[in-house]
Amino acid sequence: MPLHKKARPQATRTPRERVRVLITGARIQKRIQALAREIRKDFPGEPLHLISVLKGGVFFLTDLARSIPGEVSFDFIAVSSYGQKTHSSGQVRLTRDLDSSIEGKTVIVVEDILDTGMTLQYLLRLFQQRKPKHLRVAVLLDKPERRIAAVRADYVGFSIPNEFVVGYGLDYAERYRNLPYVGILLLGPGLKKKPAED
Repeated sequence: MPLHKKARPQATRTPRERVRVLITGARIQKRIQALAREIRKDFPGEPLHLISVLKGGVFFLTDLARSIPGEVSFDFIAVSSYGQKTHSSGQVRLTRDLDSSIEGKTVIVVEDILDTGMTLQYLLRLFQQRKPKHLRVAVLLDKPERRIAAVRADYVGFSIPNEFVVGYGLDYAERYRNLPYVGILLLGPGLKKKPAED
C-alpha cells in the first residue's frame, strides 16, 4: 500500500491587489439614466452623435446611448499621451480617428473620466476645427483635484476624490475594465492605494 505524504499546510497568501467599491453598478445606471434625460432635454428631437474615447469610455457610451430616446449615432476615437513611462508629458497624439465627418452634427464627447483635462482639451480643439453644430462633453467621473487644463464637462456623473479607480471601463494594466462598478484599487503588501498620479 503506497504511503501517503502528509499534506503541507498552505501558506497564507497576502493578496497583491484588491478593489474597494466606490460607486455601485446600480448607482451608475441610475445616474446614467438621469444624464440621458438631461441631454435629451437640452436637445429635444435632435439627432445626437456620441463620440467615445477608446477604450475606457465604451461602457459609458453604450449604456448612455441606450438610455437616450430618439435618434442616436456614435463613433470612436483613440488618443495616447506620450513621454516617460509612468508620467504623461502632457502631449497627446491621435492613434485612431473618427470614421465619419461631424460637420453640422450635435456631438457629445463621452469620456470615462476627466482627470488632468489634457486629453479632453486636445479633443475639443480637434473637434471644433471640424465644425459641429453643437459640441458638449459628458463624463462619468470627474476628478477636479487633478485638473491642469482649463476644461470642464457639461454633464457629470460623479465627482470623485483623487484616487486611482478601476472598473466600468477603467483599467489597471488592461485589467478590471469588466467590473460592473467603480472601485479604488489597493495594492499589497498592506494593500496600499495606488498613487493617483501614475
